[in-house]
Amino acid sequence: MSLGVEELAGLLPAIYRIRDTEQGGALRALLSAIATEIAVLEEDLAQLYDDQFIETCAEWVVPYIGDLIGYRALHGLTASVSSPRAEVANTIRFRRRKGAAAMLEDLARDVTGWDAAVVEMFTQLATTQYLNHLRPDNLAVANIRDARSLEQINRPFDEVTRTVDVRNIGSGRGRYDISNVAIFIWRLRAMPLTDSPALRVDDRRYLFNPLGSNTHLYTRSAHDQDFSTRVAPSEIPDPITRHALDQDLQLPLDSQVYFGAGRSFNISGVSANKLHVCDLSDLGQGWAHTPRAGTVAIDPLLGRIAFAEAPATAPLVSHHYATSANLGGGEYDRADSIDQLLTPVQEVPAPHATIQGALNKVTGGGAVEIGNSGHYAERLKISAQAAARVELRAADHTRPTVTLSGELTITGENAAEVTLSGLVISGGTLRVVETPGHGRLQRLRLVHCTLVPGVSLALDGSALQPAAPSLVVETADTVVEIDHCIVGALRATDAANVTITDSIVDATADSGVAYAGLDGKAAGAALTIDNSTLIGKVHAAALEHVSNVLFFARQVAGDGFTGAVVSDRRQEGCVRFSYVPVGSRVPRRYRCQPASDADALLVSPVFTSTRYGDPGYCQLSERSGPEITQGADDQAEMGAFHDLLQAQRETNLRVRLNEYLRFGLDAGIVYAS
Repeated sequence: MSLGVEELAGLLPAIYRIRDTEQGGALRALLSAIATEIAVLEEDLAQLYDDQFIETCAEWVVPYIGDLIGYRALHGLTASVSSPRAEVANTIRFRRRKGAAAMLEDLARDVTGWDAAVVEMFTQLATTQYLNHLRPDNLAVANIRDARSLEQINRPFDEVTRTVDVRNIGSGRGRYDISNVAIFIWRLRAMPLTDSPALRVDDRRYLFNPLGSNTHLYTRSAHDQDFSTRVAPSEIPDPITRHALDQDLQLPLDSQVYFGAGRSFNISGVSANKLHVCDLSDLGQGWAHTPRAGTVAIDPLLGRIAFAEAPATAPLVSHHYATSANLGGGEYDRADSIDQLLTPVQEVPAPHATIQGALNKVTGGGAVEIGNSGHYAERLKISAQAAARVELRAADHTRPTVTLSGELTITGENAAEVTLSGLVISGGTLRVVETPGHGRLQRLRLVHCTLVPGVSLALDGSALQPAAPSLVVETADTVVEIDHCIVGALRATDAANVTITDSIVDATADSGVAYAGLDGKAAGAALTIDNSTLIGKVHAAALEHVSNVLFFARQVAGDGFTGAVVSDRRQEGCVRFSYVPVGSRVPRRYRCQPASDADALLVSPVFTSTRYGDPGYCQLSERSGPEITQGADDQAEMGAFHDLLQAQRETNLRVRLNEYLRFGLDAGIVYAS
């Protein structure tokens, strides 16, 4: 029962209450102060019960409960470990299920933020057969008739048995032993591309990728947080194989997991019973197979579609592709990078049918927003009047592809700003030029954009030409900001200023020129670079600030460069915690790699792939040494994927495995992607 002023006054004799009223209520004021303290005490007593549970306790109690159960803090990288309350609660939950394989999967997902699968390696050991209990599938040889199992060899769901391997799994060498547990981790994520027009090859042949290249279809990550179930092959971001898709299409429609709306991939106007899985590799002037009448052939390894009868229009396709991080154009959350206050907003495709038609409406300021993941082929020009802010952007969670039929020229008068956000642009160069008599563009911002790096077709489409630069800045005093982008080579006059953050600049070869002046050899504008990867040589007027950067470059004889990375003004600026090739001419270095010329052969970045469009594009391979993978200023990796903090994620997992692994078991972390 709560004791308020009235309850306390009722406990006193009536004579005191009467006299207190006659004398001004001093006693009642004292009782009010006492009642306030009693209320505080009652609330504290009630909280004592709540403080016994992590879900309801006060914030100051959380570390005490954590200390009581022996909780060890981790790097706060994911939602479950960045909140001490959630992490302590998970610690209690996991300890109740200590040692279970399903629990270890949940643990790995929680502390790393990556998809994970746990395999008890004794299940893949071949055993001596007992005549009274024959196991025909448990042999030390592979069944070469089972194509599905052969596709999974050395993968997490491998069914081929092995003989024992006595090497330690923790070192990454051994694997198949009774006491070994493998934690398979997927660093790549499945990124969706929704309702994008398939790229037409001819009347009957189409590609999933709007850029015209082959792409491997990936499984949508869809594991539910059901703590009693194990992850299935159809729930993790893995490539969809031909045999797996073929077997899935033979199941009842409600049991299929790969094809259909809201699943891993879909083709508008095509039903599952019409799909036929086959090899559509190149063969002569066409593809290897022709679909049967009334069917649609699909190759998930190449992202190709072949129709038996030509469709009236290009179908809309949805699929998932693999990526390491939210970099470049993509259907991920970009709300923080979109200026919601910039008006007016002209929408494409409605009410404007073309992007250029909408751009013509906002030269005095405003935004053009593309509201879908469609494919637009146009010749564009962006103009901004004095002091105007013009933005061409994709709506949040969309990824439109713009194929230019020529150069995209950008002009602006004094104090004007132009922003490109969330777009994938191919087929031409962005060129910032001056309008005579009207001044120069003050600022150009590229945010979450992809300016596709690579070679370009000749005008007649018959031969390949060297890759043209993705961006050319001809105007002095223009500030260029590139943030979370993937771009090709850059050219900028030395009177401009360029800042690159969390991005990839790719000249398509380490011997190419990633950054230079307008002629490709002279010094380009002063550079500031953070957390980025540059593939190709660099020649800048100055490197004002460089931190956590990978310069993957190589000087070749006769290229006109005095080093792989060259700064003309070496008396100013600093290069810190970065990989800089031997022989480079840069400002003062601080904790850069290689530390000496003798280390050059031992310390070098190794990438999973340097080809744009590959799943592991610019992802550091496990073969890269710790000097690179843990060489940043916070002991994360150098380069464009620094903010993933992958070394810290692995450390978190190793710390937790030591706590939850059953006695006598050894665990090893295996990167599945």
